[in-house]
Amino acid sequence: MITFVYSRWEVSAITERERIRELRETLCLTREQFGQRVGVSKSVMTNIELDRAGLNPVLLQHICDVFGASRSWIETGEGDMFNDLGPDAAFERLCTEIAASDDEFLKRAMRAYWELSDDRKQTVRDFIDQLAGK
Repeated sequence: MITFVYSRWEVSAITERERIRELRETLCLTREQFGQRVGVSKSVMTNIELDRAGLNPVLLQHICDVFGASRSWIETGEGDMFNDLGPDAAFERLCTEIAASDDEFLKRAMRAYWELSDDRKQTVRDFIDQLAGK
């Protein structure tokens, strides 16, 4: 991050496009994956990140809605990257990230768990609690 200091005021040189890239990298998504999630191509994401195309306000809002990102943070760099999400919204975002990931083992494990009987699910929960030291 480059910061210019003028008198008592600091002005950050980080731009919206750089914060979009930082958001994408924080989510561990490629430009293609990020673009797919918001309905644009990899080339559109590349052009936005490289400042060859402007960031449309409608697309910016859609990015914020899809990823739970703070519009204020993207526009100004102030505050947290993500909006304060309740447990349901945070879980939905996690599921969306898993669905977009390349981790096929995790996807298979989640599907297999979901299809288990209640008794077998409890056995898996007990095992995971034991692994986690709970």
